Amino acid sequence: MCYSAQIWAGYKKYVRVWGADLTIKQYKRLYWDRDQGFVSYIPKAMDADFANPQTDDEREIKALIDKWDAGQASKFEQEVFKQRKRVADAERTLLTKTTKKALEDLRIGGNKVEQALGKLADLKRTTLEDRDSRIFPDWYASVMIVDDGKRVVKPMRYHCRPAGMPASIDRTKDGKVSGTYNARRDNLERFWRGQFGYTHGVMEVETFYENVENPDGTTRVVQFTPSTGETMLVACLWSHWIDPAGKEPDLLSFAAITDQPEPEVAAAGHDRTIINLKPEHVDAWLNPDPSNRAALYAIFDDKRHPYYEHRLAA
Repeated sequence: MCYSAQIWAGYKKYVRVWGADLTIKQYKRLYWDRDQGFVSYIPKAMDADFANPQTDDEREIKALIDKWDAGQASKFEQEVFKQRKRVADAERTLLTKTTKKALEDLRIGGNKVEQALGKLADLKRTTLEDRDSRIFPDWYASVMIVDDGKRVVKPMRYHCRPAGMPASIDRTKDGKVSGTYNARRDNLERFWRGQFGYTHGVMEVETFYENVENPDGTTRVVQFTPSTGETMLVACLWSHWIDPAGKEPDLLSFAAITDQPEPEVAAAGHDRTIINLKPEHVDAWLNPDPSNRAALYAIFDDKRHPYYEHRLAA
């Protein structure tokens, strides 16, 4: 399963490389939904595409980003103040006596100050880093699809909620993120039958990360990157979910399709690999014929097989 990936987070690369159109209204809606508290996880690299707005729509998005950033900065500053007071109170107590609570407050408060300052620095940083393009389940990414016969780029949540299913499908019974951010090839005509052959997308990925189990039951995060340096064209399924009760905003979401692991991925301890399309198959994948699923499987069988170099993630 593709637990995390470093992606083309913004839309501009898709527009430049693929000639895709931007669905600006979807980006406006995404940032409006975040301002209203419905969305939390948007990569910094996606925000950066609107740093120098050229149109009224882009200026509206930039204003929403600025408003969000100001609110986040205030929250982090308040946390720094709160935790510094906690540390100072603990230090005063320790001048006269040593207590378990004071020692814990000193340690935890110091760690939380450092964390909040780090988040504040990241918020104010204008130079992008690789981690600014990294997504996890429930984060948003730019995905290329075909709409009305044209390639378009839309922001979608990486964690698919298929149309017609309840919102509760996003979580397991114990409250963890469900596995619907990945679509197994061997399950496409069962669970994903409403999307496979109908709503296909492509996400550009530079590197991906997997949770790999150690012999003792603990896990480690392993990063996989094509040795060729090529950007992966990851086959995706997407859906437009509408709340039947009308209480939640519409949700565009997607899942990456996974197949049997490449040999080096299996050797590193993981049992799945995302499907990396050949460029010449992108248009056929984005314009599927539901009556000819054999042609879609043939695209999978003719996928790219770069050697995936791997290392422990930092």
